[in-house]
Amino acid sequence: MHHYPLTVDCVITGSHVVLPSGIADKNIVIDNGIITDITGSMPQADRTINASGTVSIPGVIDPHVHYGVYSPIHEAAATESHAAAIGGVTTMMRMLRLGGSYHRDLKSHLDSSMQSHYVDYTMHASIFNHSQVDEMPYCVECGITSFKIYMNLGSDVGHVYMDMNPGMTRLYEAYVEMTDDVVCSIVKKAAELGCPVLVHAEDYESCSCGMKTAREKNQDGLGAWSSSRPPEYEAKAIESVCAHARRFDCTVYFVHIGSSRALSQIRKEKHKGTRIFVESCPHYLTLSHDRRQGYLAKVMPPIREEADVASVWDAVAAGQVDCMGTDHVANRLGLKLAGDDVWGALAGFPGIGTMLPILLSEGVRRGRMTLEELVRMTSLNAARIFGMSQSKGEIARGFDADIAIVDMNLEKKVSSELFGGFSDYSVYDGWLLRGWPTKTIVRGELVAEDFEVIGRKGHGRLVSRSVL
Repeated sequence: MHHYPLTVDCVITGSHVVLPSGIADKNIVIDNGIITDITGSMPQADRTINASGTVSIPGVIDPHVHYGVYSPIHEAAATESHAAAIGGVTTMMRMLRLGGSYHRDLKSHLDSSMQSHYVDYTMHASIFNHSQVDEMPYCVECGITSFKIYMNLGSDVGHVYMDMNPGMTRLYEAYVEMTDDVVCSIVKKAAELGCPVLVHAEDYESCSCGMKTAREKNQDGLGAWSSSRPPEYEAKAIESVCAHARRFDCTVYFVHIGSSRALSQIRKEKHKGTRIFVESCPHYLTLSHDRRQGYLAKVMPPIREEADVASVWDAVAAGQVDCMGTDHVANRLGLKLAGDDVWGALAGFPGIGTMLPILLSEGVRRGRMTLEELVRMTSLNAARIFGMSQSKGEIARGFDADIAIVDMNLEKKVSSELFGGFSDYSVYDGWLLRGWPTKTIVRGELVAEDFEVIGRKGHGRLVSRSVL
């Protein structure tokens, strides 16, 4: 028998609760921001949330978010965590890209992030050169326990926008040459530190040649973008980084995997004994260049063909996709479409608000995944892989009360205004999706309800993480 204080802070009643063991019709008891019980009984509570007819799932952890690049972090933290809260995301993991030194600039980013998030957050540190490799232990001391490798940057495709340092408002463009030597050093150091590496697997030399050839032939459109950097270039990078990973016994997490060829190369590398986790994104489950016009869906790696979309769904069904991330980029149409063709358009688009409704509508409701599978890919696995499994990723006693309450029958049209983020467009604009979060709770606080953010800026905290 569980003994309660005289009154607890909150009880969520009447929902179908998705637990690691399956779905149960129970009440969720919350006190001091923590789940203290999952029960059939009804303790005295200061607040009762009647959630009958809904499903309660662990708040979504988005392991792959870019913000602070096109607007400074104190503003971006507010706009993008606002979009996250509307979409049922309770923890967002920022891909931090510093052009300079982590010793010099990391603390200011951590301080500036504290003021403005509505939901919890943490970061992956992108490593671009040997001097940043030397700073990886410092990142771990500061609580950043995962590192990103951009194998797509180098040669004449080495230009990248870094995150603006606090106090800056201008875009910060830099040049990166991700040589095999740098990749090897990052993998070796991450293994020593017990940290996973996240890898953008596209071979930059091949991409550089492919794009040059396509532009010389005046090719245009999303199909040309895809064929200029085909899945073969992903497979090449996957093979090369996995050889280093096996040598140093490092865990590799492949981000944004969306092609049949990349998936089959990963299976081969797993057979060789590499420790690998796989992330895909909603756009690789829903978009293909066969069906998309214009440049809005330009992204790296590109959206592929219908056959690739089918193979990603197959991989989901076979349990080969560990996590779903959005690769959310907080940019605007004016920048996105600044060029006259696909080569001049900016890569990346927003998606943090639409991930959960897309997976509910296109996945669960169409019988392509169960709610339990959705929870594994949107919260449980990310918490385990990235050292947050003491507090995040499950509706369980002793865990943070991070909960998304979902109405499986709610229909709503997607528009950028719905989320209140920095971006003024969505690649899913006008899509009618069925299945939306109606309440988002972060550590016991109701931060969003019925598409309105009611939480406060600064409620979101840096998540404490452990190493592998």
